[in-house]
Amino acid sequence: MKIASVDIGTNAVKTKIFQTSPTSIKFIQSERSPMRLGKEVFVDGQIPQEKLDQLIIILKGYKEIFNVQNVKDYEIVATSAFRDTQNSEEARRYIENNIDHPIKIISGLEEAKLMRFHPEAENNKNDMFIDLGGGSTEIFMHDEGEQVIASFNLGAVRNMLGMDKQSEWRRLERFLERSKKPKKIVGIGGNIRSFIFANNAKTMNFKNFAKSADTMKSISLEEKMNLYGFSIDRADVIDYAMTIFKFIMEKANCKKIKSTKWGVSDSIAVKLFHEIYSKKIKIIN
Repeated sequence: MKIASVDIGTNAVKTKIFQTSPTSIKFIQSERSPMRLGKEVFVDGQIPQEKLDQLIIILKGYKEIFNVQNVKDYEIVATSAFRDTQNSEEARRYIENNIDHPIKIISGLEEAKLMRFHPEAENNKNDMFIDLGGGSTEIFMHDEGEQVIASFNLGAVRNMLGMDKQSEWRRLERFLERSKKPKKIVGIGGNIRSFIFANNAKTMNFKNFAKSADTMKSISLEEKMNLYGFSIDRADVIDYAMTIFKFIMEKANCKKIKSTKWGVSDSIAVKLFHEIYSKKIKIIN
């Protein structure tokens, strides 16, 4: 059976399709649609009508792909931009009524908790998982056998627009100071994945990471696009994302960072996979 997930993010909309059986889930294909919801939300306070209509067109396009691929079930999740917009519920209902499918707006802590579905997260007691998106940064880790989750209103698009608050930076700093020091950071999201790939690396130590981030920050938007092949909606925000990662590495006293292909859409799909097949398990009293 094929299932799919849709992540309505702050900087883009993404979907992934998976083939599943009662004992396995396998990635098939993905689509990414650049659409920056965060610009209007963080500056003007709400998603404008034209952006909602653009989003409907994207989601209807995904539904057509699902029909062609014979996808049996899918879930749509919206994150930072939707939970921060003043017209959140109105926007959600408008889109749902136009695509005939529910949308779940999740909190930052729900988004952080989704990282437990990452294949390395369940039994990894030493690393800090960081999902850094356009509007927020989520953290997942283990400490003394307990899962630790946190969410901060610091993100690549939000910070680029100057809408980050010093109080949020201080809150992040306090969290990192009192948390267990990780062996390495596992970075989730397109910005860290693109950055690590641009450096032809799998894992980077802090010194090389910081030096490369400073070098990238010193060049123009056009140079970023030409040198690294970044799209414009990646090139204009990546420096702000790396600033957050650098801050976290410094305050957490972490010496290594790596990226992963995993994202929110993967976690949504794995969660849906468990929900579907758990119903097929026979429980004998």
